[in-house]
Amino acid sequence: QITASTAAVRLAISFVLGAIIGVERQFRRRDAGMRTFTLICMGSAAAMLISIWIPQTYPNFLNGDPGRIAAQVLTGIGFLGAGAIQSHGSVHGLTTAACIWVMAVVGLAAGAGMFLAASITTAFTLFVLVSLERLERRMYLDGVNKILTINCSTSTPDLKGIRKILENRSIFI
Repeated sequence: QITASTAAVRLAISFVLGAIIGVERQFRRRDAGMRTFTLICMGSAAAMLISIWIPQTYPNFLNGDPGRIAAQVLTGIGFLGAGAIQSHGSVHGLTTAACIWVMAVVGLAAGAGMFLAASITTAFTLFVLVSLERLERRMYLDGVNKILTINCSTSTPDLKGIRKILENRSIFI
């Protein structure tokens, strides 16, 4: 049963969970930060509340499935994710786009009253963002792949010297 108090609690929990991930993204100076993630999570929770409220308020509602409101959140959130990864010919922001999607799901879970699932998902998301980044750096998995073209004025360039210069600048071949 959705009442004003249950709606307020669910929205407040979605606010906190969205802000937790948003603070991490803000701390890392990403384009999408605390405000964005808080709004995504709360908006998703509100959509889920509406999905629950409609059949509760209109039990004889026959012209559609109110569950589609919540389902369409994930489709709509794709537009935000696509905007997060657009960059001049390069792909950047995939992690932020994934976070946007996950936080929409967290908001849906909070809106449905699934607080444990929403909290665990938020905790795991925070773990992925903080701890797995350190592991990637140790394993040199966080680098961006680029094509590097080197033009040499001699037919026998010093390849070992070139490689050493590149590695000193953290460019690995």
